[in-house]
Amino acid sequence: QLVESGGDSVQAGGSLTLSCEASGDTYSTNWVAWFRQAPGNEREGVAALYFRTGGTVYAESVAHRFTISHDHAKNTLYLQMNSLKPEDTAMYYCAAGGSGLTPRTYNSWGQGTQVTVS
Repeated sequence: QLVESGGDSVQAGGSLTLSCEASGDTYSTNWVAWFRQAPGNEREGVAALYFRTGGTVYAESVAHRFTISHDHAKNTLYLQMNSLKPEDTAMYYCAAGGSGLTPRTYNSWGQGTQVTVS
């Protein structure tokens, strides 16, 4: 089970950190990732982390603004979001067990946390 938190309403230029706490061995996988979905849009990959190497991949739209990280001791995935823009407004989801930024490959999903940038 994955449980996101940290979503909020912020002004453009602000920052937020999203958290995704896992229960059990949900993070016993190769890839974990953050996705987002705005109303009327398809779910899109934002950032992904490959546990074996620590490698990361980001969507071009968030590169150099967002950072994905993981705390093994807390079994928690994070997404640090800086320089937020109105177009970052969406429901954000964490996921595990897939590959890269392709949502259809993931089999474990959180319930989502809303980020609104005005």
